[in-house]
Amino acid sequence: MIRVEEFTLKNGLSVLIDEDNSTPLVTVNILYKVGSKNESESKTGFAHLFEHFMFEGSKNILHFDSELQKAGGDNNAFTSSDLTNYYESLPAVNIETALWLESDRMLELDFNQDSLNTQISVVSEEFKQNYLNRPYGDVWHLLMEMCYKVHPYKWPTIGKELAHIEAFTLQETKEFFYKYYRPNNAIISIVGGVHAQEVLPLIEKWFGDIPSGPTLEPFNIKEPKQEKARFLEVERDVPNSIVYKAYHCCSRIHSDYYATDIISELLGTGDSSRLNETLVDKLDICTEVDCYISGTDDENLLVIEAKPNDGVSLEDTDKAIQKVLHDFCHQTLKERELEKVINKAVNYLAFTNENHNNKAFNLAFFKSIDRLDLYDNEQSEYRAVSAEQIMQVSKEILQESNCSTLYYKSTNS
Repeated sequence: MIRVEEFTLKNGLSVLIDEDNSTPLVTVNILYKVGSKNESESKTGFAHLFEHFMFEGSKNILHFDSELQKAGGDNNAFTSSDLTNYYESLPAVNIETALWLESDRMLELDFNQDSLNTQISVVSEEFKQNYLNRPYGDVWHLLMEMCYKVHPYKWPTIGKELAHIEAFTLQETKEFFYKYYRPNNAIISIVGGVHAQEVLPLIEKWFGDIPSGPTLEPFNIKEPKQEKARFLEVERDVPNSIVYKAYHCCSRIHSDYYATDIISELLGTGDSSRLNETLVDKLDICTEVDCYISGTDDENLLVIEAKPNDGVSLEDTDKAIQKVLHDFCHQTLKERELEKVINKAVNYLAFTNENHNNKAFNLAFFKSIDRLDLYDNEQSEYRAVSAEQIMQVSKEILQESNCSTLYYKSTNS
């Protein structure tokens, strides 16, 4: 049983500490409960741009990375549809350096136009390289717009359009910061060679006087149930044609989430998965097949990608996928096959939790979705999945009326 100390400062900052004195290192993680889903459709990509801007310096510290490096640490950050996350990993004896750095940029950034222009240029170039100029770069844009008609998941984290990124102003940057980057909208999690009774006074020292922000309304935009199959075909100058099929499935905190994750593993992860065995090995109509969950807090997608062999049409590939899914939904799942996949998932969890950076993020993440119990109990959730639940959930999800299909056709084939 993992022992986690949990506190809340007067300004609303959530504090979580997991002591692990087997290591001389510590990870300091700060999660802000804001992602691209909190943007408006007319101004997308700001959450991700702001993540970049956070490294342009704070009121009292102009060079964040150099100060951390002096303490023997490194850092990184990422933005998703649901959250923005920052972390520092460093020797535990230098933990106060990380707390000083993070508290100063939570207090107030160095807001200046030159810094904003720099990051707009950086993120604009990232948009061009990864989405406009890279083969298959617009797949997620196309698929999300087809799958989501109401929910903000319909645009990618980097933004819907390049023009949105280029148009952000310094005033908007300040408004975003003072709305979302406040202690009452943040979670700090610490994992490593520290003692909670020693660290908590340091957190109070550096974060306790930072003013709270406005009380934010809970996010409550729901995607209406999809009633009819959706389809889109595009042609692009790419090496190979690919079929993408996306099925709506449950949220991260739903009781069927772990069964859905196991379904994705059974269908398309590894050489022995159903789609690989049938489409790649047996029928030889595909060179690659994959299946995964999109990994969002709210309603997820179960996505299948299939790359046909030369001479095999996208239509025939699609039909073959549907046949595998139909059989999967109507055939009894062998307990041995299920046990094998569950063991794989549990072993992967154990492996990833050996990394303190992963543990610190998971600790904050589970707190953000009000399921802190999962920090210690995810393995049990996977082991509780039954063959009957797999069949029930599969029949609910894997229907064409619940599916958005994208034919991404190569002009070279």
